[in-house]
Amino acid sequence: MPSTVDDCLQACETCADACDRCAAACLKEADVKMMARCIALDMDCAAMCRAAAGFMARGSEFAARVCQLCAALCESCAEECGKHAHAHCQDCAAACRACASACREMAAA
Repeated sequence: MPSTVDDCLQACETCADACDRCAAACLKEADVKMMARCIALDMDCAAMCRAAAGFMARGSEFAARVCQLCAALCESCAEECGKHAHAHCQDCAAACRACASACREMAAA
């Protein structure tokens, strides 16, 4: 696989794990209701990243399109997580931004 695909696969896996950690940590915050959108986006983003990784691993003809959607979802998740000062949210936002960048690069290749 070209390095762009390998890099994107790694970014997707890293992002999915960060989103899972963030969602779990958000559920333990004092004001869970305030974290509802963050949790929902974390779960959607983790699922999308894992789906995108699967499409790439299989060499699907639709991988580039899936990566475009993944990038958009990662950007939304990063924006939401970035609003919260919690370390898990900031870590997730960084992983989401990196994944969005890798997915855009993969989709353009």
